[in-house]
Amino acid sequence: MVMFTRAMVAVMTTVEIYHHPRCSKSRATLALLQERHIAITIIEYLKQPPSATQLDALLDKLTMEPMDLMRRGEDVFKEQVQGQDLTRDALLAIMVANPILIERPIVVCGDKAAIGRPPEAVLSMLGGCPTIETVARDSHFEL
Repeated sequence: MVMFTRAMVAVMTTVEIYHHPRCSKSRATLALLQERHIAITIIEYLKQPPSATQLDALLDKLTMEPMDLMRRGEDVFKEQVQGQDLTRDALLAIMVANPILIERPIVVCGDKAAIGRPPEAVLSMLGGCPTIETVARDSHFEL
């Protein structure tokens, strides 16, 4: 028998949001999740950039390619990506080194992910995602 504490369950079952606090769409998406009492782990991805492996997994969940997830208006995009014939690995490396290129916010629940542009775009993938109440109710269980 393995027992889990409330904190362990919260970590295992929360929805992740790759968040930039200065972005209005990211703030609005976070507020939308909070209004629905979704259990959230906030990842400020400019402070804690995803690794290439994590970014690759995010792209798989989003069913996107690296170029689809890039913010094309950023100077670094124009300087390092635009007009270049780059491999997937090279694009991932550029995104890891320059996380400002990653579109935001990204919301992840299990094997599903969505970009909150507009914020309501994440709603369709939230079915079955844990709420704060669910995490509290199921805070101790056995395997």
